[in-house]
Amino acid sequence: MNTILVTATEASTGKTAVALALARLAAERGLSVGYMKPKGTRLQSNVGKTLDEDPMLARDLLDLDAEMHDLEPVVYSPTFIEQAIRGREDPDELREQVRGSFQRLSEGKDLMVVEGGGKLTTGGIVNLTDAEVADLLDAEVLLLSRYERGGDVDDVLAGVADVRAGDASGGPDPDGRTGVDDRLLGVLFNAVPDASFDELETEVAPFLDGRDVPVLGVVPREQSLAGVTVADLAAELSAEQLNDAPGDAFVERFLVGAMSGDSALRHLRRTKDAALVTGGDRPDLQRVALEAPGVKCLILTGGFRPPGAVVGAAEEKGVPVLLVQSDTLTTVERAEDVVRSGRTRDAETVETMRGLLHDHADVDAVLGEPAESTDGETDAN
Repeated sequence: MNTILVTATEASTGKTAVALALARLAAERGLSVGYMKPKGTRLQSNVGKTLDEDPMLARDLLDLDAEMHDLEPVVYSPTFIEQAIRGREDPDELREQVRGSFQRLSEGKDLMVVEGGGKLTTGGIVNLTDAEVADLLDAEVLLLSRYERGGDVDDVLAGVADVRAGDASGGPDPDGRTGVDDRLLGVLFNAVPDASFDELETEVAPFLDGRDVPVLGVVPREQSLAGVTVADLAAELSAEQLNDAPGDAFVERFLVGAMSGDSALRHLRRTKDAALVTGGDRPDLQRVALEAPGVKCLILTGGFRPPGAVVGAAEEKGVPVLLVQSDTLTTVERAEDVVRSGRTRDAETVETMRGLLHDHADVDAVLGEPAESTDGETDAN
């Protein structure tokens, strides 16, 4: 049996979609596939009573007959973290808990896909970073990363160093090395903008290969996976839309309107696929934002309704105006969480990623050679 742990240099890099898409591709090759997320991090309550949504999605999509406490043995909630810091969680017991769940889930499987935590270092307080989990479960590591500029390679190399050094404190080897130098399967760059694609393939990939870091895929940015529609955002924020502009535009980032009109316009003209979050009592800034083509909607906070002229001008330009009762800081935090948590994490998202990996990643290198079909021919990637 093979085990692949999918981790990332930072949170919100597409681990769930990639992990489940790889599992689907493996199943298409005739492999019996299992899934596990040892540390549940995408929770809805501080006490961790609500389970991570990713294992629940995996159980449905992969038709797994598995208990949630095995799919997600550690609920990595803020309360859990506080308890661990106070010494009320035993790392050795947690490791045995993860190991036991893995053994039950992997029984009879050809491949286990293990999804990492928020990022490589998540779980360090209980000796369960992703590198340590890879050691524990004897897994190869697929490292995901974004790429927009050359400096992002620093994060990749730091992530590779973490995987290869694998601080396994709490494990069997006191010096923290348990053979993880061979655990790195390779790096997969995800959601790469068009402007960075050629540089990444022609310069960065050869550079990393020279450092013994194989690049197993360069997946282009797909807008439907990169943000949320204005309509979905409005629903998640319980916002009232003040005009009839369409809500099908995608929003990927949020700008806080707390500057003067002139400086705001210079800044807003340099952004794209953004929502401006500002008080409803700032019509000067609202008018400026409507002159910036990259602003896809206005989110007005505090329950203050803007002048009718602003609402009308926004409708003429096709820019929705959303009104929320919460303050600006709370609204930005909630909106960013909507994008970060993946409003579009569903079967359609996984299917889209499956196609992207098929076309832009070396699936054979990740999963191994395709299984032979019953007629003796090899399935093509």
